[in-house]
Amino acid sequence: MGKTLNVTGMTCGHCKMSVEGALKEIDGVSAVEVNLEAGSVDVTFDESKVNDDVMKEAIEEQGYDVEA
Repeated sequence: MGKTLNVTGMTCGHCKMSVEGALKEIDGVSAVEVNLEAGSVDVTFDESKVNDDVMKEAIEEQGYDVEA
């Protein structure tokens, strides 16, 4: 399954790497594509292993906000 999350606060390559790294560590996430200009993160994941709350929490732990 794929989902696009709107993330605020990402401004640079380091931000992109932080978000990608945090999401890729979650069991069930297979791909992460961060678009800094759009402030979006496309995530491909197995919905039997991971849900939105887990992904949002991982991003927020890196210091960014996920818009509903």
